[in-house]
Amino acid sequence: MLTRARTALTLLATVGVVTAGTGCSDTGPASEPTTAAGPTATVGQVTTIGFDDNTTLPEGTDIATGTWQIQAQDGTPTPPNALCQTATAEYPALTLGPANYTDATISVRFLPISGTEDQAAGIIFRSVDPGNYYVLRANALEGNVNFYQYTNGTRSILAEANTPVPTGQWQELRVEITGDTMTGYLDGTQIVHTRHDRLRSGRIGLWTKADSHTCFDDFTATAR
Repeated sequence: MLTRARTALTLLATVGVVTAGTGCSDTGPASEPTTAAGPTATVGQVTTIGFDDNTTLPEGTDIATGTWQIQAQDGTPTPPNALCQTATAEYPALTLGPANYTDATISVRFLPISGTEDQAAGIIFRSVDPGNYYVLRANALEGNVNFYQYTNGTRSILAEANTPVPTGQWQELRVEITGDTMTGYLDGTQIVHTRHDRLRSGRIGLWTKADSHTCFDDFTATAR
């Protein structure tokens, strides 16, 4: 069951070599959701969440699973706070704000702290509901950056690429989505690329996996 939390969003602006990528095109049955209800972000709209104005989650946040809390975190890119996921669940996830994005650039700083099964951080995009969305995921234990889709709650891989993802170090994860094309970056370097067209628009958010203790900061989304 989704829970809701409230605070304010702040607005700012923001804006690497391909190592791997295998994708597919799957429009799915006509009955499957492909777009989400709700307002659509206008082209040029920029939303940045720094988690420093308040210790409650931004207005319009929907938590699907996990324990997400804003807390002081040493070394955060913009002190003093970060958003940290500390619980163990299959796929801890939340969406930030009610707006739907079609084409967009979305980035976040993340810190993999611990986890014996996984040390993952992800950006959710084109989320139609808690069981249907895409995610760009970095994993420090596996040393890779992958694209996944969720179809009615079932995860499948779209593309994968091996690259170091250091534990205990702040890094930037970024996804660029244009039409059916999605490209993933780590610290400004393009790592993984794929194409998929089942989901056309949706909400955006954050994701981890299993026992990952991961913190996030400076979440920025630009509608294009």
